[in-house]
Amino acid sequence: MEVKTTNFEKKTSHSTTTVSGAEAVIKCLLEEGIDTIYGYPGGAIMPVYDELFKYRDELHHVLTRHEQGATHAAQGYARVTGKVGVAIATSGPGATNLITGIADAQIDSTPLVCITGQVGSHLLGSDAFQEIDIVGISTPITKWNYQITKASEIPEVFAKAFYIARSGRPGPVLIDITKDAQFASMEFSYKKCSGIRSYTPFPEVNLIAVERAAEAMNQAKKPLIVFGQGVILGEAEALFKQVVEKSGIPAAWTILGLSALATDHPLNVGMVGMHGNYGPNMLTNECDVLIAIGMRFDDRVTGNLERYAKQAKVIHFEIDPAEINKNVKADIPVLGNVRHTLQLLLEFLKPNQHTSWHQEFKDYYAKEYDKVIKHDLNASEGELKMAEVIDEINTCFKGDAIIVSDVGQHQMIACRYAKFNSSRSNVTSGGLGTMGFALPAALGAKMGCPDREVVAIIGDGGYQMTIQELGTIFQTKSAVKIVLLNNGFLGMVRQWQQLFFESRYASTELVNPDFITIAKGYHIKTNQVTERSQLKDAVREMYDAKEPYFLEVKVEKEENVFPMIPTGAAVSEIRLE
Repeated sequence: MEVKTTNFEKKTSHSTTTVSGAEAVIKCLLEEGIDTIYGYPGGAIMPVYDELFKYRDELHHVLTRHEQGATHAAQGYARVTGKVGVAIATSGPGATNLITGIADAQIDSTPLVCITGQVGSHLLGSDAFQEIDIVGISTPITKWNYQITKASEIPEVFAKAFYIARSGRPGPVLIDITKDAQFASMEFSYKKCSGIRSYTPFPEVNLIAVERAAEAMNQAKKPLIVFGQGVILGEAEALFKQVVEKSGIPAAWTILGLSALATDHPLNVGMVGMHGNYGPNMLTNECDVLIAIGMRFDDRVTGNLERYAKQAKVIHFEIDPAEINKNVKADIPVLGNVRHTLQLLLEFLKPNQHTSWHQEFKDYYAKEYDKVIKHDLNASEGELKMAEVIDEINTCFKGDAIIVSDVGQHQMIACRYAKFNSSRSNVTSGGLGTMGFALPAALGAKMGCPDREVVAIIGDGGYQMTIQELGTIFQTKSAVKIVLLNNGFLGMVRQWQQLFFESRYASTELVNPDFITIAKGYHIKTNQVTERSQLKDAVREMYDAKEPYFLEVKVEKEENVFPMIPTGAAVSEIRLE
């Protein structure tokens, strides 16, 4: 199926040169400042790969072991650098294997450009070998997609794709290129896209709304800020910190907002949501003004919407108009990039401290510490707990590492207990909850920030979904530190089965392979911890390693993660045990 869009912006003509469509693809990537891409070759994309070989000194291609790994690696790269990640695959199964990563990027607002090969245009619709309508398949999970059937379309489509992917609320874009378009000759010139008539990535800021928000914040007696990834995507961390410190308002984070404000900042009161901290969850239903900044009121944050912050005046700072009033009605919506809106807000905010209100958070923390935290961190007997491992990583890496977590119990433990000093340090799959995310994403993160330590925290279930990417780590010699928390279960599902399905552990116990032997097969340095006394030295050895490192830690088999808000419950019905 040939898909067309109209209303491309006219571009200024630049000097031209005659190239093939395949070479034009490479030139477009270089024009956009791309230096690293992740992918897997195949027949329908082979002309582009042939040109990649010629440009290998300018554009580094990373051969992942599966196309899903390519998208997750590109996500990890994008999340830590703020740049657009690029993944490339062939037609048919190569293209469909990208889908999970594209969907993950869409819901977590990660800028990706995915390139797929396609059968020749004369074969479209004929069910040719490895033909699939990837444009139709990806339409619900991309910000924009387009099928190129003529080489002459390539520069304009690529310029538009990168502009859409990175602007406004970022997201994934897919470009499908027929094989004949890759072979055909064209006159190449390139002009970056700076605007599209039908697309408004940055809504106009209403100054009156900003003033109203400031007035409500100034008058509030019990205000609470909940901040999300929008602070990071808007590169507004410094401004956000100024807002928090000037207003004196306690600030809690969603899992994707984590690291936008240092975890040890005195006004950082912890995580909201299903496994969040006791205080911010309980006090969400007691605050008089709730200020949501760059977050979308996901159901894992709000719990039962019918009983979520009904007493509060809600202020919502958001770049995407579709998120306003979608889940929670905003009394004062403030549209715009938070880097702009927070700058304006600062001018109207009055200095404050809210000392007695802060004490309420401290009192709730004391209860949580007594019931949960001290047992998670300070166990002296029995099997190792996941939090002990995270705490030892904090001690060794001192809050300066990028932590990439997979999905499950270990993810919630990592988000609850990991320490971060700087932004873009927490990389995880939020909205889609993609098991298998962490290993390839950690590779991408390490390649994006080679001078920073990158630690992947993974469970034994998710690890085996993309374990083949150990091959990519070995081939690239990327010094990723892999920590496998092995409890022999699909831990989060098992926890739900225990709590809500009378401990019927249906298909959640894992019979695992010898993970150490597998890692050694990829020539990766390994260690295993089975006793608490081994943990400190093992983490230190991992920290000191200048190469890829795999550390398996045997942890408590039937440990549960608390606090927990049961599905359908209100945030104030959070359980400590």
